[in-house]
Amino acid sequence: MSVNLSKGQAISLQKSDGGTLTAVRMGLGWQAAPRRGLFGSRTREVDLDASAVLFADKQPVDVVFFRHLVSDDGSVRHTGDNLVGGAGQGGDDESILVDLQRIPVHIDQIVFTVNSFTGQTFAEVQNAFCRLVDETNGQELARYTLTGGGQYTAQIMAKVHRVGTGWSMTAVGTPAQGRTFQDLMPSILPVL
Repeated sequence: MSVNLSKGQAISLQKSDGGTLTAVRMGLGWQAAPRRGLFGSRTREVDLDASAVLFADKQPVDVVFFRHLVSDDGSVRHTGDNLVGGAGQGGDDESILVDLQRIPVHIDQIVFTVNSFTGQTFAEVQNAFCRLVDETNGQELARYTLTGGGQYTAQIMAKVHRVGTGWSMTAVGTPAQGRTFQDLMPSILPVL
């Protein structure tokens, strides 16, 4: 059963049978919002990009994004860049796979971001979501839906962080400005 997360809400990534999740997928989906123009409705393509920034003691140590698809240690993997979106109704347009068992012990947080590489604002996006899936069985664990659009070009979506010997996910939902994860670092640091 999936949990719809609200901003700031955290969930444990412990399985219902008491076991620990071993692999999760952070999925991102979106659609370009139709715009009314002089000649009727039209849709402009929107290139959203999912990124995962790996932190050790609040210091960025690695990143996975469309130009660096696999973390240096191989524990986090981006499935590839989608330049136009379109699924937005449940399917993922971009995915980042995280092998929780392979993450080095010094990495204590992974922050997932979304940014509009082409610079459109979230007012031009609809049906955007970020979800966490148990990669071993395909079960959706949690979903964070972007609502309300806005004049920002990025969002600090969620973070997966160590809690004792397990992992937890927190929906962050902080709007930001930037075309790349590097632009978002000043907005990421306060949520660590």
